[in-house]
Amino acid sequence: MGTDASPSNEQHTPVRPGVVLGPDGKPCKPCTAFRHWKPLKEKKTDGKSGSTTGTAAMMAALAGGATTTQETPNQEQEYRRPADCPPDVEELGRATWTFLHTTAAYYPEKPTPIQRANMLALLKSIPMLYACKPCGNDFGDDMSKNPAEKWVGSRERLSWWLCERHNEVNRKLGKKEWGCGIKEMDARWKDGPEDGRCE
Repeated sequence: MGTDASPSNEQHTPVRPGVVLGPDGKPCKPCTAFRHWKPLKEKKTDGKSGSTTGTAAMMAALAGGATTTQETPNQEQEYRRPADCPPDVEELGRATWTFLHTTAAYYPEKPTPIQRANMLALLKSIPMLYACKPCGNDFGDDMSKNPAEKWVGSRERLSWWLCERHNEVNRKLGKKEWGCGIKEMDARWKDGPEDGRCE
């Protein structure tokens, strides 16, 4: 979804595995993990300039779907995104979920009609405005199957609904799922854990 977009009149240039192209045919930075769009540094293993043994190994790992946690510490260092770079898909996703979950944690128990309407407008804007179009489209598809309208009537219902949307994404990515009970959600996004370590 969104990975094969390229301008029809331009010459197609090969892209690295994992790079998502935007509608302009260029790599979409907020749609792609930094480790995929960042040029890999070449390693010199035999003292000769231009040796690409390390790069070839990393490219093979990327093509096989390896993540930074499966790679050696030296390779992981090369994927570290400088703080002043645009956000990649992972940083943007974490920031968006943090914003949405925290907003739900502080949403009123009994929202007014205006608060409900504004929350719905916020959620419905994501598929249209999100910088990673494939991600936004995926969220929109999930929202069409699980409409938010009946879940914005209370803080607890909204928190549960967002948790389930987050878990849907996590299932697709093979990540751990969240517990969606209000105590678990509040411990993560509002009050902190019961042991007081966030006090």
